[in-house]
Amino acid sequence: MGTILLQATAAVAEAESEGGFGLNLDIFQTNLINLAILVGVLVYFGRKVLINILNDRRSKIETEIQEAEQRTREAASALSEVQQKLTQAQAEAQRIRKAAEENAHVAQEAILARAAEDVKRLKETAAQDLNTQRERAIAQVRQQVVALALQKVESELRTGIADDAQHRLVDRSIALLGGASE
Repeated sequence: MGTILLQATAAVAEAESEGGFGLNLDIFQTNLINLAILVGVLVYFGRKVLINILNDRRSKIETEIQEAEQRTREAASALSEVQQKLTQAQAEAQRIRKAAEENAHVAQEAILARAAEDVKRLKETAAQDLNTQRERAIAQVRQQVVALALQKVESELRTGIADDAQHRLVDRSIALLGGASE
């Protein structure tokens, strides 16, 4: 940098010695001097601005990194909570499923017991109906037997019973009734 300034002062001194301020038309020489002056001004005055910009950028990047780390920690915490809730939900679902299976088993047992009672009651009802039908049939047969016996007795009575058979019958009936016979 110092050499550039020396060259610039040398160029100015040479221009003054020739009789004042002159126009240098050499492109390479003038561009180098202009660039050197520009770089020097930028370095001298722009250093503070550049440092401030870089520091601001650095602080923004650090802040964003910290925020990202914080969000990562929050996301990890939220993930942990969600996993814990999922585990609890799965345990609750398992408990509900087990309770439902137990309830289904109890209901099945109750239905089977009720069905067995219904079958037993139906058998008893059928047996009672059968006994009733049997008794009714026996009663009808008795009535028919009695009716037939009465018909036979009546027919025999019409044909007549011998006198000595009638006496014996009357005597036997009286004896059965507790009376004396002659």
